[in-house]
Amino acid sequence: MKDSVHKSVLLEEAVESLNLKPGQRIVDCTLGGGGHARAILEKIEPSGKLLAIDADKEAIKRFKTQNTKHKTQNLILVQDNFVNLKKIVKNNNFYPVDGIIADFGFSSDQIEDEERGFSFLRDAPLDMRYDIKAKLSAEDIVNKWSESELVKIFEEYGEEWLGKKIAKKIIEEREKKSIKTTFQLSDVIQKVKKRRGKIHPATKIFQALRIAVNDELGVIERFLPQAVEVLNPGGRLVIITFHSLEDRIVKYFFRSIAVNIHNACRVKGLEGEGETSFSPLIEFKIKLINKKVIKPKWAEIKNNKRARSAKMRVVEKV
Repeated sequence: MKDSVHKSVLLEEAVESLNLKPGQRIVDCTLGGGGHARAILEKIEPSGKLLAIDADKEAIKRFKTQNTKHKTQNLILVQDNFVNLKKIVKNNNFYPVDGIIADFGFSSDQIEDEERGFSFLRDAPLDMRYDIKAKLSAEDIVNKWSESELVKIFEEYGEEWLGKKIAKKIIEEREKKSIKTTFQLSDVIQKVKKRRGKIHPATKIFQALRIAVNDELGVIERFLPQAVEVLNPGGRLVIITFHSLEDRIVKYFFRSIAVNIHNACRVKGLEGEGETSFSPLIEFKIKLINKKVIKPKWAEIKNNKRARSAKMRVVEKV
């Protein structure tokens, strides 16, 4: 098994914002390459415990193999989607929860995996599933969804201004031959959108498909109320986002129902994992730790270009 190539973004800032102490119980909702997890374990040992979650079984396997420094009794690994946070915490009797971190960026290890189809720079099956047991793949969307459905996700999730033309071209091409690989799809996109500057023409379409395949925005909406609910008073929630659609959901959740956004705000949570518009079934209070979004320093961006779009928001349950 290959070593992880993923570099955790805002590592020092995230660990500091969690305000960690020995003996605490922390949940890492997005294990990925394990950078945040290892840094958290160092702060909460010897008696603290970490519950680490990832939908990708390869991430779990990789961390098990590489985690030789920390004791197994300090760590619980769960292959699942963090949208099921409340159930996961309950099933593992992981109370009280003193801190939660969720990094919504997808792992560099997934990009490098030639079988997963996340990157237009590698010829691979058009998959894009975080959990390979999930039913919907990018190939399904590209070859089976209607033109109007494709336009919707391209424009909303990819913010692609040529979404209509690209969707039309995909429909034309798939009638001749099914689009099964990343290079096939990239070639179709480039028949409509020519390269200008550094950004590849397929970037926004691949982003839109990845979000749709994994229901990323819906997962975030359903996760946030659960995260605040399971937190202990005084516990902190750290969220790292990588594009405006994610950050907008987080910012709205943290601020729009505020009584006083500079101190505390009432957050309306959900019972269970149902629909969300942040239904008023349970009421919590949180305070904003950072009034302004936290971004990576130039030195980190220089060493890891994928960090440039990262934003971090932190709240504390009161």
